[in-house]
Amino acid sequence: MPTMRLTPATTEDYRLLAEKRLPRTLFDYIDGGANREVTLAENIADFDALKMKQRVMCDVSDVDTSTNLLGESWSMPVALAPVGLAGMMARRAEVQAMKAADTVGIPFCLSTVGICSLEEVAKVSKRSFWFQLYMLRDRGTVQELLQRATNAGVTTLVFTVDVAVIGARYRDVRNGMSGGTTVWGKLRAGLLSYLSHPGWLLDVGIRGKPHVFGNLAEYVPKASTPEDFKEWVDSQIDPSVTWKDIEWLRSIWDGKLVIKGVLTPEDAVAAGRAGADAIIVSNHGGRQLDGVSSSIAMLPRVVEAAGDEVDVLMDGGVRSGQDIVKAQALGAKATLIGRPWIYAVAARGQAGLTSLLQTLKMEMEVSMALTGTTNVADLTPEILDRESGDVPKTVRSRG
Repeated sequence: MPTMRLTPATTEDYRLLAEKRLPRTLFDYIDGGANREVTLAENIADFDALKMKQRVMCDVSDVDTSTNLLGESWSMPVALAPVGLAGMMARRAEVQAMKAADTVGIPFCLSTVGICSLEEVAKVSKRSFWFQLYMLRDRGTVQELLQRATNAGVTTLVFTVDVAVIGARYRDVRNGMSGGTTVWGKLRAGLLSYLSHPGWLLDVGIRGKPHVFGNLAEYVPKASTPEDFKEWVDSQIDPSVTWKDIEWLRSIWDGKLVIKGVLTPEDAVAAGRAGADAIIVSNHGGRQLDGVSSSIAMLPRVVEAAGDEVDVLMDGGVRSGQDIVKAQALGAKATLIGRPWIYAVAARGQAGLTSLLQTLKMEMEVSMALTGTTNVADLTPEILDRESGDVPKTVRSRG
């Protein structure tokens, strides 16, 4: 007999609600991956394959999930990852996410291609937030965005390096988001889909305007829809970027610099040499190069290569507090969540996201207590059953 779903409890619950609420093109945009979505699936499966060791008769009366990283105190080692077009999934979603992050006490990272601007997000919080940036062909625009970020109180820049070209995202092709459809196809994907999702249409489609990339509006004055901005952003992606450009970026940015998109030991070392304060082990949520290893499988090797030079964070496949504990055990200083927070805010707004984050914290506390651990600093590979045959080889081989 199926369970009653009176209120959402997990990331998957919010995902199902988001799927019902959002027009198909928007849901596929946040839910889908590249090519056959193999890496997208393995990001999750490899977390599931990691088994924890239950410990008993330990004093776990005072479990503490808090941590300090990048000059900030966090209530738990989790940050809200940058998500493009977030404000199309819920009304001014980036602002709602900032408020939820404040409530729980964790960082929020605003995407370059978010609907809400740096200035709009800064107005709703006294706390600093992070800003994610791509290397655009127009370096003058990059410098202007960095100055705006500084003026908005941003002290941590997250620089994405794994988008030299855009991945082959076939859900976006099939549903018409990438263009090439007939007039009837455009009508089905657009107006008819919007009308069949009246809750989204009223809350986001009508009340959530303007639907522009807030950080880029002044650079594309004739753009009036996300599609117009996407065309400009795609033309600005610079495939010639090298570590020399990161050194240039380091020279003009005085705050913390986090490099997002590192998936090999070699690139971890290169990021440190270029001046990064931290790196994020990431395959872009399985949205770029399909067939690469999962983030959690590569994490131990990257941590080993990075040594004490840079802090190592990770994203990709994190769906629960247990996943956060497993990532910590394998050397991550923190994790970032993207899809989980956008599912929650799309389904239930700020309240839903706050509730999900509180659930993740509770799951961390339970997992830590039942593995005999009371502090995140004490989460080591010893809490994992690395002899399990399902554990990825890179995890089993770590010392």
